[in-house]
Formats: sequence, structure tokens, C-alpha cells
Amino acid sequence: MSADDYYDILGIPRNADDKEIKKAYRNLARKYHPDVCKDKGAEEKFKGINEAYSVLSDEQKRAQYDNMGHETFTNASKGSYTGAGGFGGGFSADFSGFGDIFDFFGGGQRRSGPQPGADLLMRIQISLEEAVAGVDRDIEVMHTEPCPACSGTGSETKRLHTCSRCGGSGQMRQAAQSSFGQFIRMMTCNQCGGKGKIPEKVCNVCRGSGHSRVKRKVSVHIPAGIDNGMRLRMEGYGEAGDLGAPSGDLFIEVYVQSHDRFIRNGDNLETIIEISPVQAVLGTSIEIETIDKRHIDLKVPPGIQNNTALKIAGEGMKRRGKPGDLLVRVKIIIPKSISSEQKELYIKLAELEGKSSGSGGFFSGFMGKKKSKK
Repeated sequence: MSADDYYDILGIPRNADDKEIKKAYRNLARKYHPDVCKDKGAEEKFKGINEAYSVLSDEQKRAQYDNMGHETFTNASKGSYTGAGGFGGGFSADFSGFGDIFDFFGGGQRRSGPQPGADLLMRIQISLEEAVAGVDRDIEVMHTEPCPACSGTGSETKRLHTCSRCGGSGQMRQAAQSSFGQFIRMMTCNQCGGKGKIPEKVCNVCRGSGHSRVKRKVSVHIPAGIDNGMRLRMEGYGEAGDLGAPSGDLFIEVYVQSHDRFIRNGDNLETIIEISPVQAVLGTSIEIETIDKRHIDLKVPPGIQNNTALKIAGEGMKRRGKPGDLLVRVKIIIPKSISSEQKELYIKLAELEGKSSGSGGFFSGFMGKKKSKK
């Protein structure tokens, strides 16, 4: 995948609407589809077009891409294997949906020749703290790799012969007669499985498949600011392809666990503090613990109203560009029971307020009125 911006890949401006995005995609996909364009690099270019479209055609992914930038969105990490047999790969964010292009060509059938490996999907959970700061995580992946005994050839001698049944094309012609005439149907060769080659001597380890199933430990870097449901892609860490074809990709879908003190709202975090009526009237200073365990003094101004949100700038999600904010929502808690001394003070306040306003005042609704004798 080229490092080009997705908008550049599709040749559209950054303010392009859905119709412009779809039109550009369809035109480019028709031009560079591997079944149509035989130029060198056309398949890679076609894959890049699909990646760009899958992000820019989705409102949520497009917003994440615009906020995080191309490098952060597509190259969250360089993953690495633990153990022998590793191979290079890198992360990128949520590239799904390569199938819709086949509507143009009526595709979907298996093409002849070596087939690329299947993609894998894994779901992991992280804490909100890890989503804020980013985290490195080791995960275990069970997938297929080229058989080490035969180097992925499926042949004990590591030599292959042209399939005698299909002549190396990987396809067979099947004729069928009907009332409308003779129909010729192309089908995958049942001797070589569409590969066009067969082992000289079948490998007794992989039984000719060329693949072995192994468990590997993969190091994953989850970038700061990742959102719930986003996917990271590790290129080449899916199932092994046929000999000469690339492996599939590993998609890691991230779910962020809920937090007992903080709620995420886009790039902002929100928490709640409780204060008394006296603190609300007079103002106060409250020590706030941020999500990364630092302590900040927050000044609550006099006369603050219930459910008001006070902002601490820059203490939200830490992502590319401007970080989010921490919103501290104030809840004024009315005590259910008070001491006799406190009650006297409230009564005194009610009387003072009543004199100044010429009525029972604000506190009269809480303290009630004396009933007059009949």
C-alpha cells in the first residue's frame, strides 16, 4: 500500500461528498481491476483503491482518518513475531469490504493459479486507560504458514509438475447439452485444485497442502486515541497463500471496556464530582484525579448550578493533533439528614433570605411554613 493520502489515491478533494467518492471509486476500480488491467502493479493499486474507498465511504471511519491523519491511521505499528519463521508486516486501520467491486464483473468464483491466503479476524478488549495512552499487547494467533518440511511446495522433493489433467491452466472445460444447444462451462481442476501444478512426491508432513498450522505470539501496538470497534490490520499475518501467492492479513478488532469513573464522548472524557449546597453557593476547590492518575486542583466557582460541566483542557483522549478535554460534571447533593445546629443555620438563612426578598425565600420550600391557628 502506498503512503499516499486516501484522497489523493481516489483523486478527490478533502471536502468531496459521498456521490463524488463513489463515482471516483467505481471509475478507478473498473480501470485497475486485475481481471481487466494486466499492467505491472495493477493488483496492488486496485487494493489501495479499495482501502481508500472503504475508509472514506464510511462516515465514522472518515472522521477518524481526518482526525488521526494518514500515518497514525494506517501505520499504527510494525508488528513482530516471537519465535522462528516470522515475517514482516505492519498495522493499518480497518480495511474491510473488498467484495463490492465484483458487482461490475460478476466475479466471486475462484480464479485459476496460486490463491492468496484468507484473512483472519481477532477481537481483543482493552481498558479505557489503554485507549487513552496507547498500549503494547502480545496476542497468540493460530494460523497456517508454509510447511517447513517442503518449503510450502507440498512436495517432499520440493519439485512440482504441470498438472496433466488441466495442462497447467488450473481450469477444466465441461460440456453440457441442453435443448438450446451445447454449453461449455469452465470449472476448477479437481486434480490440482486450480494451482496448475502437482507435487512430484506428496509431502508426508503437510500431505501435499504446503501448509502447516502453528501458534505464534504477535506483538501489537494499539495507538493512543483508538475508538471502540476500530480494526488494526497486520499485513501478511493471516492464513498462508498458495506457493507464490501472498498470505492473508490479520485484522484485530478493538473493544474498549467501560470505566467506573470516566465516560468517553468522542475525544473528550467526562467524570462526576459531588458537592454540598454550601460549596455550590460559596465555591470550592476540588482535587481531581485524571485517568492517568495525576491530581489537578479544580476551582468550582461560587453559585454554580447543578449538572454544570467544568472543562480541564487537554486531559481527554491523547491522539494526533489537539487532544480532547476532561469535562467535570458537578452534582449538588442535598443532605437527607442534618444536625440540629445545621438546621438552625438553614432556618436562619431562610429568614435572612425572606427579609431580603420580601417572601419566604428559596429555603422556605424546604423548611415549610407554620400553619395559622383557626
